[in-house]
Amino acid sequence: MDDEPERAKRWEGGYERTWEVLKEDESGSLRATVEEILFQSKRKRVLESHGQVRLGMMRHLYVVIDCSRSMEDHDLRPNRLKATLKLMQFFVEEYFDQNPISQVGIITTKNKRAEKMTELAGNPKKHVAALKKAVDSLCIGEPSLYNSLNLAMQTLKHMPGHTSREVLIIFSSLTTCDPSNIYDLIKTLKTLKVRVSVIGLSAEVRVCTVLTRETGGTYHVILDESHFRELLMFHVKPPPASTSSECSLIRMGFPQHIIASASDQDAKPSFSMTQLDGSSDSGAGLSLGGYFCPQCHGKYTELPVECKICGLTLVSAPHLARSFHHLFPLDEFTESPLDQHHGDRFCQACQGQLKDKSVFSCPSCSVVFCTECDLFIHDTLHCCPGCIHHHATS
Repeated sequence: MDDEPERAKRWEGGYERTWEVLKEDESGSLRATVEEILFQSKRKRVLESHGQVRLGMMRHLYVVIDCSRSMEDHDLRPNRLKATLKLMQFFVEEYFDQNPISQVGIITTKNKRAEKMTELAGNPKKHVAALKKAVDSLCIGEPSLYNSLNLAMQTLKHMPGHTSREVLIIFSSLTTCDPSNIYDLIKTLKTLKVRVSVIGLSAEVRVCTVLTRETGGTYHVILDESHFRELLMFHVKPPPASTSSECSLIRMGFPQHIIASASDQDAKPSFSMTQLDGSSDSGAGLSLGGYFCPQCHGKYTELPVECKICGLTLVSAPHLARSFHHLFPLDEFTESPLDQHHGDRFCQACQGQLKDKSVFSCPSCSVVFCTECDLFIHDTLHCCPGCIHHHATS
């Protein structure tokens, strides 16, 4: 574990000299170069897609948030804790939008201890509500990587082999107070196939470098708040599945939302299973409608959820379709100069006038799009509007 690659120590080698990148045009302006840098950074997200790589559709992710006294620093506004919790709310919503049949849990660490803020669950509202409540929490003491990882491992090790086991640590401190040898725990995490990634808010810490390298995760240190957001969004997409991960058939139920008729004398208002065990914060009372498990007829108010009676995973068809787009990503659009498309003056998605020097066309239907629509189609829509229109009209 102590044999650290030489490239990891030369972090400055990955940065180009600013004066070599920036070039003036004929009028002495740097605007063209800056626009080119911004353009390339936008395109980078599309080019870095995994392609036809086997990904984990069902994910179990614990997010560990450092709540030590270092989170009171003001290099992020208004401080590190509030900036992190705000970005985490956005991350949770994006995570479940892209991974609707996956689960997330949140762990906080401070004062040498670790505790669960939320259990592993597939309800984004529950996690967002907990993050909003944590805004005024007190930041004290040192964090404990060992206690945080051990707490997450106790749950993740029982997850089935066909699902991914992941931990994402948002680490602010430069120290960790551990009750035992963390390198022994790293070996255990590697054996259990738990993938640990770290986003550092201060500087690179050696123990985090070893942790992520041994477990197959990633380690990045933020530059500013926008870079922090970008690093979080990197973890929205499922990581490539390991070659040793299991393949198995999974039983799922696809209940439809049923509302009993008011004229039906046998229909009686009832609570859902999530309301009965006190895990729902929605405040909804008795109702006639809901999603009923096709196996045991347990009632639920929202999907996806794991039935508390028979253990069947209940999802809707759109949820499953949202998860499948990671396995079959949309092909990269072809970039070409605008002057080659004399007949196309407007983007076929937003209908805005094409102004950039480059446009993007679908290799299947040849419809032309602007840069922003190209990013939106690949990041959010995951299907070509031109192809859909062509199939609908043919």
